Amino acid sequence: MGQTGQPRRWRSSTVILGGMGLLATALTSCGSEPDKRCVDPNSYDVSKGYKVLDSKACKDNKGGGGAGGAGGRWYYGADRTNGYADRGTFTKSQAVNRGGFGCSGSHSVGG
Repeated sequence: MGQTGQPRRWRSSTVILGGMGLLATALTSCGSEPDKRCVDPNSYDVSKGYKVLDSKACKDNKGGGGAGGAGGRWYYGADRTNGYADRGTFTKSQAVNRGGFGCSGSHSVGG
């Protein structure tokens, strides 16, 4: 029946599943996507930043922006205050290199 004094042996499936759970937690705890906001690229105000738009403006426009205010562009790693975003970048790779993974603050994605 039960042997006393011997360490408990773990089943390999238990160890594998536990390891997978830890790996999944580590990978998802800090998202791989930098924080982003949809902004009007032609609305920059020196004291406020770019006006934040609804995320549909970037999805419908494919994030291309364009001349004449023809839609929004994704603005990465920005601070948002009162409907404006500032101190970010329009280049996703720059936001990732600057540490814009969303682990250091509580930002939401979208507009």
